[in-house]
Amino acid sequence: MTLEFSELGFAPDLVDYNAAWRLQRQLHDAVVSGTGANTVLLLEHAAVYTAGKRTEDHERPFDGTPVVAVDRGGKLTWHGPGQLVAYPIVRLLDSHAIREYVHVLEQIIIDTLAGFGVTGTRVGGRAGIWLPADDRGPERKIAAIGIRVHDGVTMHGVAINANNDLAPYAQIIACGITDAGTTTIAAETGVDVSPADLLPRFIAEARRQLAPLITDHAPSTEGVLP
Repeated sequence: MTLEFSELGFAPDLVDYNAAWRLQRQLHDAVVSGTGANTVLLLEHAAVYTAGKRTEDHERPFDGTPVVAVDRGGKLTWHGPGQLVAYPIVRLLDSHAIREYVHVLEQIIIDTLAGFGVTGTRVGGRAGIWLPADDRGPERKIAAIGIRVHDGVTMHGVAINANNDLAPYAQIIACGITDAGTTTIAAETGVDVSPADLLPRFIAEARRQLAPLITDHAPSTEGVLP
C-alpha cells in the first residue's frame, strides 16, 4: 500500500483554494484510473470561505464576502492562515466504509491534538472535533471535517485550527451551528503553535491509521462486459 504526503505550501507561501481544488480533482482522476498514488495534500490556505452542499443562504458571510461553492458534504466554513489543512486523495479498500473513514479522520485529529496537550472529542450529531464546555466557555470546535467519496476515492478532508484568527467565524454561522464557539490550539494552550509544527505528528498518525482502510488497486474489470 502506497501513501504519499505532499506539502504544497505554508506561511508565508499560502495556497490559493481554487488552485488546490484543481489539484485535488487531477489527483482524484489519477487515483481512480490507477495511474496515481494515494496522496495526502498538506497546506495552509489563503483566507477563503467555502460552502458545502448543505449550506443555506442565511449561513453565508454577513458582509458579502465571496464564497466558493464546493462538492463536499457539510456546510459553510473558513480556511486561512494558521490552519493546517489536509486533503487525503485515497482509494478506500471498501468504497462503502465512509463512516469508518470519517471516524479514522476524527481519531487522527484527536491524536494529533493530544501531542500538543489538547484533549479533543467527538460530539454526537456534530461533525469535526470539539473541546467540551468548561469554565472557559461553551463547546468549542477546533477542527473541521468535510469529505466527498466518488468512484471509491476520497476528496476534501480536514482543517485543524493551530493559531489562526477567529474573527472570520464571527461573519458566518460556521458549519450551521449557532450554540457553540470556535477555538485554536494556541488559544487553549497559550503556546503559539503553527500549522507546520503539527505536520510530523499528523503525518505519523495519518500514515498509521489510514493504512488499513486504503488500497493501491483499482477494482478489477475482469469478466465485466463493456
